[in-house]
Amino acid sequence: MTAILLANNPLLYFSGLPKFDEVKAEHVSPALDFLLAEARATIETLALSASVATWDNFAAKLEDMEEKLARAWSQVGHMNGVVNNPTLRAAYNDNLSKLTDFYADLGQDERLYAKFRALRADSTFDSLTPSQKKIIENELRDFRLGGAELPAEQKIRFKEIQEALSKLSSKFEENVLDNTNDYALIIEDASTLTGIPEDVLQTASEATKENGLATQVANGNLSYKFTLQFPSYQPVLQYAQNRQLRETLYRAYATRASEFGQSKWDNTPLISQILKLKLEAANLLGFPNYAELSITTKMAESAQQVNDFLHDLAKKAKPYALKDKQELEAYAEKLGICDMQAWDVAYVSEKLREEKYAFSDLEVKQYFPENKVLAGLFKVVETIFGVKVIKSHASVWHETASFYDINDHTGKLIGQFYLDLYARNNKRGGAWMDEAITRRKIADSITTPVAFLTCNFSAPVGEKPALFTHDEVLTMFHEFGHGLHHMLTKVDDYSVSGIKGVEWDAVELPSQFMENFCWEWEVLRHMTAHVDTGEQLPRALFDKMVAAKNFQAGMQTMRQIEFSLFDIRLHSEFDPYGKKTVVDLIEEVRDEVAVVRPPKWNRFPNNFTHIFSGGYSAGYYSYKWAEVLSADAYSMFEENGVLCAETGQRYWQEILAQGGSRSALESFIAFRGREPNIDALLRHNGMG
Repeated sequence: MTAILLANNPLLYFSGLPKFDEVKAEHVSPALDFLLAEARATIETLALSASVATWDNFAAKLEDMEEKLARAWSQVGHMNGVVNNPTLRAAYNDNLSKLTDFYADLGQDERLYAKFRALRADSTFDSLTPSQKKIIENELRDFRLGGAELPAEQKIRFKEIQEALSKLSSKFEENVLDNTNDYALIIEDASTLTGIPEDVLQTASEATKENGLATQVANGNLSYKFTLQFPSYQPVLQYAQNRQLRETLYRAYATRASEFGQSKWDNTPLISQILKLKLEAANLLGFPNYAELSITTKMAESAQQVNDFLHDLAKKAKPYALKDKQELEAYAEKLGICDMQAWDVAYVSEKLREEKYAFSDLEVKQYFPENKVLAGLFKVVETIFGVKVIKSHASVWHETASFYDINDHTGKLIGQFYLDLYARNNKRGGAWMDEAITRRKIADSITTPVAFLTCNFSAPVGEKPALFTHDEVLTMFHEFGHGLHHMLTKVDDYSVSGIKGVEWDAVELPSQFMENFCWEWEVLRHMTAHVDTGEQLPRALFDKMVAAKNFQAGMQTMRQIEFSLFDIRLHSEFDPYGKKTVVDLIEEVRDEVAVVRPPKWNRFPNNFTHIFSGGYSAGYYSYKWAEVLSADAYSMFEENGVLCAETGQRYWQEILAQGGSRSALESFIAFRGREPNIDALLRHNGMG
């Protein structure tokens, strides 16, 4: 019976694309138990083998083992993020513990570590490919960071810490998701909704029907449901004239997963536990703090270098930010707001931008229907890389998700991706790219890389298509840049193929690079058609958008620096056992760099999933660090022509194709012909 169940388990199907139409929560544990047992048997066979370790008889077999585990788990993790439900969540968490336990043991296996050291020291090492050499070097580093050199008792404790951190990080994200999903603000007085765009109101009205709420009240007016999902929350902050309504939603959003809500979702104790465990893990490995441990695998050389980079950028940006703030406060007074608060900023900013540049986000949005945006994005990629993007078919997890192929100039399939664009309940917020299948060479064939591209945009309303703001268009290009990094790799070895093995503070280079095309007329005009008239975006409106491109760039830069400094200081100098709280620390950081000050009750750390449940611990600075690289890389297209196919091919070959097979700095220099500098970033942000 067990054999039959395993044979029919869709998570154990590795001959093609995932079978999302078949995957259920009950498949997760049997599949993972089988794969983990198989992996442990492989490890024992390799560890006990008397043969001299080579790439083929040792390292490649570990690669095979890890690829199967990762491919199965990527489906589970993805579904947990996009169609979360109680049974799937329970299966995910149960098996996350098993995986954490497995990888903790693997990282401490002295027998495997010894074989990798022997393989590195052997004369045959020099004959390996660059990617194979890089994998071996990475493995040696990761064994050290996994605790392989620790004494037996410390190994046990290090493993306990890893398992605890895994559970706490997952719980942190669940608390944010559950609190976000739980909140609903029902409005029955339409007069309080003045200013909010019609499509947002229509969505809010339809949301009451979906939840079985009364759509009519005594006076015959419709009722409206607003949530903390970004497509519902952001337009209220940006357009609602009712200040109390803005404050109500802002407060709910800014205090998610904190002591101001239900205790079961309060992340405050989790933050303390996570920080204590990270510090203990770093100390066990001989690092003074977690930041120095984290930076070992990044481009940056130390926490101090990161601090210096952020302060240098802050010094350049703060005068512009202060000017932005003064202009905003002066305009707020014109609107009758003499004590501008955090919940007023988006509203006043939108009004100021409308007056200053004579257009609104809402006006621009009418020109960006989903089909035109995707066609325009694909056209850019096809032009500069000489590929073709074609809609295809595959089983998906939700009826609104879709699937595409990427073919090279000969028609050969080289990559594929899933696209899940719309926000909905039980879907994690934000936007991201993740790996479904990674390119690698098996025998005489190459596995086609497959990516997950996920966003949280507004879904179509009524008969109209989904309409994107220009910011959402930027997000779409951003995530597709990550996808290209994964799909256009030419590396044949799993652990450094695509985005794998790329230093974390360089991984945003291809994503931020793609955003630049959204500011080019020759690109943008082909991806617009007014939703009602079909007319192309007028050049005059585009010129206004460009003029407004760096509107509040100083404030936005300082906001990112605030988050980055908080993160790096939290993991380098904050004492989780001391009297100072995390809230105290972020207030100190704000004293130093904040231009627009949030209220004291703002609990941003409690929902900062990037650093407490994502991969950005002591690495949030990566966004700004990589933006230096991406702006400088794009400047070569500016010099040669933004849609220059020759430059596109060079970028593909030296950046995207290389994956993690060499250092990001080597790849950048190979493309640009020199080391990066900050000038292009400052120029792009109107500060140079």
